Amino acid sequence: MIPAFDRPDATRNASPYLYGKESQAVAAVLDSGHYGHTDVTEAFERGVARFLDVPDAIAVSSGTAALHTALVAAGVGPGCEVIVPSMTFCATIQAILACGANPRFVEVDPGTLCVCPEDVLNNLSKTTTAVMPVLFGGRAVDLAPIQDLLAERHITVIEDAAHAFGSCLDSQRVGADPAVITCFSFGPIKNLTCGQGGMIVPRTPDEAQKIRDLRMLGVVESAAERATSTAYQVKTAGFRYQMSSINAAIGNAQLPHFAGTEADRKLLWRTYRDSLNHVDDVTLVDVDVDHSVPHLCVVRVPHRDQVFRHMKSQGIAVGVHYPPNHLQPAFAPWSRQLPMTEEISRQIMSLPFHQHMDGTDAHRVVTALEQALAAVGAGR
Repeated sequence: MIPAFDRPDATRNASPYLYGKESQAVAAVLDSGHYGHTDVTEAFERGVARFLDVPDAIAVSSGTAALHTALVAAGVGPGCEVIVPSMTFCATIQAILACGANPRFVEVDPGTLCVCPEDVLNNLSKTTTAVMPVLFGGRAVDLAPIQDLLAERHITVIEDAAHAFGSCLDSQRVGADPAVITCFSFGPIKNLTCGQGGMIVPRTPDEAQKIRDLRMLGVVESAAERATSTAYQVKTAGFRYQMSSINAAIGNAQLPHFAGTEADRKLLWRTYRDSLNHVDDVTLVDVDVDHSVPHLCVVRVPHRDQVFRHMKSQGIAVGVHYPPNHLQPAFAPWSRQLPMTEEISRQIMSLPFHQHMDGTDAHRVVTALEQALAAVGAGR
């Protein structure tokens, strides 16, 4: 734990958390002189696969790269439609557009900010090729009730699990469902960080090989094989999306501590929940904390913009996750009416949430929220 006087507690909405071995791991890679995809990256892939109890996991340079590569591997391209919630970070939508596909924005459940099977069914079309549920705040999304129908129509489920590394659906870790492709992010403030990075869990060995080909410009041979050869083969179009060994080294140092990460994030979220129980006019977005490793703590409040500004003025680093994408200028061609999402978007506010915080910090935030609500006259 870093000293209290340096702790970025409630003055930051989120903050990376390091366990102390990351610098040593990065230094070892720097000393090796090999910074690209190496055995360090492959060790991280194997470690994540063991943790998730899956046959394979493929490291890439970011969560966005994971989504883009997974979509391409699933055959999503021009003329295809991808069902996706508007309530997500814009990277989700940019990955769809990068394939030349069209996003079909759908509503979310107001209690969870995740998509429901019924909304997916109601938005299927002849060109629907993929469904991209976003595991908002770390909560798993269960599309099992419609999975057979999606499979019959050859529609691929690609999970945007950027928030949800370590979370579970029932007793299985997110990523362990063989019927879906799962994409994780290991950015600076994620549940597990590589500084920057992502991971794809494929459905089959053939799909895994396809993703590996795509992430390294379509080059067949590994870096080690190319080093001892006078030629190499490029068999498909591809991207420069491999994860560097520098980033993988950080992930390797983080992964053994994940049980502590899980416990700390669950405890902080429950502390917020218990503190907010007596606060009128505030609704906590449910992440199913018994099964999730929470990434965010989001509330719905009246007079959000005024409350937001008041809390900022008190040094409390609230945020908004996320402005709805169907109203963004870049995505105007695919905009449609989503009244529930638009109503929610005017209410949601993210409370500071990271592992440098403790219960005292959480209580301070809730007290500031109560004061802000009183100051703006909420409920009158």
